[in-house]
Amino acid sequence: MGGSVRSSMRGSRSRRAMADINVVPYIDVMLVLLVIFMVTAPLVAPSIVNLPTVGGAAQQQQTPPVVVNIRADGNLDVRYKDDSGTTQQQGMTQADLNAFVAEREQSHPDQPVVIAADKSVKYEAVMNVMSDLKAQGVKRVGLLVKSK
Repeated sequence: MGGSVRSSMRGSRSRRAMADINVVPYIDVMLVLLVIFMVTAPLVAPSIVNLPTVGGAAQQQQTPPVVVNIRADGNLDVRYKDDSGTTQQQGMTQADLNAFVAEREQSHPDQPVVIAADKSVKYEAVMNVMSDLKAQGVKRVGLLVKSK
């Protein structure tokens, strides 16, 4: 008789152990899904908004850029519009350009500068002018190219 009681007790113990839910694998799966969503979220391209057109919308006033010409012989010309709207052009050295840009930045802080270099000018000369302009605090520096 004692043998049958023991076997029934063993069976109930094993059934009780099987009834418990192991949560650790579910946590692992959730962490993997979280990592996948965190990695793919920045890669999703933001949607492009097609804005409507309105006839009476005011155009933003944009300051005309200062154009720095680097000629084939290495000399610099600066072309800009003064406050009255007339176009001025003057030849400058590198030091003159730095002084001019520093003075221009005080009166026009958001003034864009465009570099127009001859295609035979060394890459180093263009980069020197660009780095000097950045050092003077010019926020927007661009390169002028001709379309084919």
